[in-house]
Amino acid sequence: MATDKLIVELKARAEKLGFVQFGIGPADAPESWQQNLTNAISEQWHGDMEWMAETLDRRISPKALWPEAKSAIVLAYNYTPDSNPMDMLAQTDKGIVSVYARNKDYHDIIKGKLKEIAGVLARRGEAEVKVFVDTAPLMEKPLAQQAGIGWQGKHTVLVSKSEGCWLFLGTILTDLELENTAPEIDHCGSCTRCLDICPTNAFPAPYKLDARKCIAYLTNEFKGVIPQEFRKPIGNRIYGCDDCLAVCPWNKFAKTTADQKLQMRDDLRSPDLIELAKLDDEAFRKFFSGSPVKRLGRDAFLRNVLIAMGNAAGHEMSEHIEPHTSDKNPIVRGAAIWALKQHLSENAFDRYKVRALKGETDDTVIAEWHGT
Repeated sequence: MATDKLIVELKARAEKLGFVQFGIGPADAPESWQQNLTNAISEQWHGDMEWMAETLDRRISPKALWPEAKSAIVLAYNYTPDSNPMDMLAQTDKGIVSVYARNKDYHDIIKGKLKEIAGVLARRGEAEVKVFVDTAPLMEKPLAQQAGIGWQGKHTVLVSKSEGCWLFLGTILTDLELENTAPEIDHCGSCTRCLDICPTNAFPAPYKLDARKCIAYLTNEFKGVIPQEFRKPIGNRIYGCDDCLAVCPWNKFAKTTADQKLQMRDDLRSPDLIELAKLDDEAFRKFFSGSPVKRLGRDAFLRNVLIAMGNAAGHEMSEHIEPHTSDKNPIVRGAAIWALKQHLSENAFDRYKVRALKGETDDTVIAEWHGT
């Protein structure tokens, strides 16, 4: 067992680096969590995130990933915004980018800090270490709960009594046996605010998420044709959705992040949909350089922007949507067609349709013109 002195040193270093919570738990996942993950995969709730199914055998337990691991140090980093992202829902001509993606990529920020702490552990404890920031098949939230950081709420996001929901998690696995901190218990009680607020009813039950219905998945991970049933509920969310986090009452204890790299960029505070729709691939990459949004790619992002433009009732959008009905990407064309239809009379839309269908060969786009 490592000395208390080493743990105190690690915790002090973590605090100096900006982590708001530090805990230690066993490098193993309870069987109940393993079964939950297996059930979710069998229900296909992961959508087209095939990597979740492909890595199930390793994801199911840290020891499956690294058999020699004995302890898991879990750290939490605060990214609480300075305003409620739901306040933007009424500004339908503006786009909403999820809080975590409004500035620099958190992976880059946190991984370096974790490596510094892991380096201290490796040197002082003569231990082997591995560092993870949502970059490997590891169930961070169960490990965080075992380490006393918080509990996995009914919205499946980790919640802390002292810090709320806006937390990034980082994990250090080690072959050194460390003294565990007390695990956290569930404090959700009878509250169902996060379940009730979901625009697409993505929670089949408390603590269970069907990603195929989740706006965060549909706008961040999914790159295909967004099903019609979810387009209106998406509203003006162009990258992610924070509703279930924003309504959690435990956020009353959260403090705005002190990290300037995670505070909202001014140009993403209320980005204009019309201006975003003008971005070509080069401009998109430049605008979102260093941001997680860049990984989505211009085409899927423009698809999201066009759906938001379709939902911008009361704002003149049709002349800015129409050029995208001839975009080279059929996913973009399809989104533009749907968006255009929301702003035009039936006769005006039919005139566009007659011209466009003459040269269209993609079945999904043809289906959009016919509204099927």
